[in-house]
Amino acid sequence: MASEGEKKAVFDAESVVKELRDSFAAGTTKSYKWRSSQLNAMLKMMEENEPLIVAALRDDLSKPELESSIYEIAMVKSSCRMALKKMKQWMMPEKAKTSLITFPSSAEIVPEPLGVVLVISAWNYPFLLSLDPVVGAIAAGNAVVLKPSEISPATSSLLARLAADYLDHSCIKVIEGAVPETAALLEQKWDKILYTGNGRIARTVMAAAAKHLTPVVLELGGKCPVIVDSDINLQVATRRIIAGKWGCNNGQACVSPDYIITPKNYAQKLIDSLKCELERFYGKNPLESKDLSRIVNSSHFARLSKLLDEDKVSSKIIHGGERDKANLKIAPTILLDVPQDSLIMTEEIFGPLLPIILVDKVEDSFDVINSSGTRPLAAYLFTNDKKLKKKFIATVSAGGLVVNDTTVHLAEPALPFGGVGDSGTGAYHGKFSFDTFSHKKAVLCRGFAGDAFVRYPPYSRGKIRLLKALFDGNFLGIIRALVGWSNSKS
Repeated sequence: MASEGEKKAVFDAESVVKELRDSFAAGTTKSYKWRSSQLNAMLKMMEENEPLIVAALRDDLSKPELESSIYEIAMVKSSCRMALKKMKQWMMPEKAKTSLITFPSSAEIVPEPLGVVLVISAWNYPFLLSLDPVVGAIAAGNAVVLKPSEISPATSSLLARLAADYLDHSCIKVIEGAVPETAALLEQKWDKILYTGNGRIARTVMAAAAKHLTPVVLELGGKCPVIVDSDINLQVATRRIIAGKWGCNNGQACVSPDYIITPKNYAQKLIDSLKCELERFYGKNPLESKDLSRIVNSSHFARLSKLLDEDKVSSKIIHGGERDKANLKIAPTILLDVPQDSLIMTEEIFGPLLPIILVDKVEDSFDVINSSGTRPLAAYLFTNDKKLKKKFIATVSAGGLVVNDTTVHLAEPALPFGGVGDSGTGAYHGKFSFDTFSHKKAVLCRGFAGDAFVRYPPYSRGKIRLLKALFDGNFLGIIRALVGWSNSKS
């Protein structure tokens, strides 16, 4: 076993950051040429190594090839292509209007890279959640350290190897490891940290960042609700709920539906439809399905089993519940009318369990969501009622809202992806990624003409009146002040 001294020699966080700061200070990352070369290299990396990436995701999560190819690889490639297409435009200074206060002058807002940034990613979508933020950091002109999750070791190892082979190692580094390595990285001063994960570790990240006044982006999670109204296309709605729940890493996704709320008189129709479509998708024995990811490790399997085995919950299982501990598999499980104070309703599930909460009328759903005291990363509504849709958008506070589907807002680069309150702070995707890793620098330029004597001492009542009129943009007041000034001089 390696000694502490040997471990330090293998990973010296201070030296890593210094090398990146030297590269950034030399201007390496700031040019359009470097940014585009790295994004093209990442695109090539994903295209040339898709079979290896799919295999690594299968090793870590038993993730189906479709989910790996589309939800991880294709989405990263899409981010790269969009950045390459739009980056020149994003880098352009934005003209800003000036006022009478600084007349004559011109102004612009110049995006500049923050410097050296740290991205700490999660295990459930280890390629997407690692590389998508890095795309934004590179496009904005930063040097980057990526710390992938040790809980998905095959993808972490592959990321480190591919990054070293394809990307500029003097400016972009992947650091593998667990808690000691993450702690060592967090001791350093960064210009921004983006962390994807849970609230408990997010507090540690924020505390470490506070020591250096480092800004943070936190992509967390929460209990994402699905409201199901009656008088809808139930089969389509059911399929979209299943796709967002079990078709997204078997519920191990931050935006997966966490629970359903539906009226009592509609629940049985919904349950029957869910059972029918689940069997159609995953067969009579879903534990044998190759289209369902496994639970990531024994610790998470035990956590989910604890949620199911709680006395007040175990009797509420109406579909599924089968478990295969040896292969870390849990079948899609539906529970009906579980108590609000049960563990499954007070903790984020992050797995294949889906409680259904009953209300007298669908409008009561908003009270259920808002009474939790937290704001989810996403919230979903299935309805044909325009008034209900309008109330949903106005009443429910969440990172993102989707009407008549689940999770698909992540695939829309024109929309920001991020949380609010307990579900996170800050956002990325598309231009929002570029903006997240940029500083918008205010620039004002003036000549030597038009020097305003009123700003200089000695101060007088006339100068005060004129300056107040200028700040108010009151042309009549300016004229009156000037006339009064002229009369006082005569």
